[in-house]
Amino acid sequence: MSGHGLHSHPPHEEIVHHSAEHDAHHGGRHSLSQWVAIFTAILAAFGAIVSYQGTHLMNEVLLHKNDAVLEKAKAADQWNYYQAVSTKLHMMELAVVLAPTKAAGFQEKIAKYQKQKVSIQKDADDMESKSEAANRESAHLNRPHNDLEISMIFLQIAISLASITALTRRKWLFIVAIISAGGGIGLWATAIFLM
Repeated sequence: MSGHGLHSHPPHEEIVHHSAEHDAHHGGRHSLSQWVAIFTAILAAFGAIVSYQGTHLMNEVLLHKNDAVLEKAKAADQWNYYQAVSTKLHMMELAVVLAPTKAAGFQEKIAKYQKQKVSIQKDADDMESKSEAANRESAHLNRPHNDLEISMIFLQIAISLASITALTRRKWLFIVAIISAGGGIGLWATAIFLM
């Protein structure tokens, strides 16, 4: 209120006031605006849950992908070590051919390198298997994550359509918003089932 007796309301207060008058004229029944407001609030809360689950699931996807990359790098290092030991083994075998009189000393090293190769190969294969398992788990979790993302899109579309319904008072938009929300909730349920 100003000092001159003028009183002005922000536009959203005018809409609320008009809606209240509209409800009073219709015997106190819930108006379309009230249903839209309730619907929007429920969807916003539901969207927050879907968003949290999607973020949490994406963190899991990235964690498994990171594990896969780490194990793959360790396996590559192990295969490089395997190659180095193989090179030493071949050098010793060549030394036996070139200096047969000193073969006894080389045979000991050849046996050592052959034993090392078996152990190194087993470790490298284990690391490769861990990498592949982590990649599979990442891919498995990424599917429901995509469903959660699409679910969130449908929920946001429903909220937008509900907002437009409040402005235009077109009931058919509210029905489309409900259908969109149903699609989002269905995808959410599918994603939860797949996890």
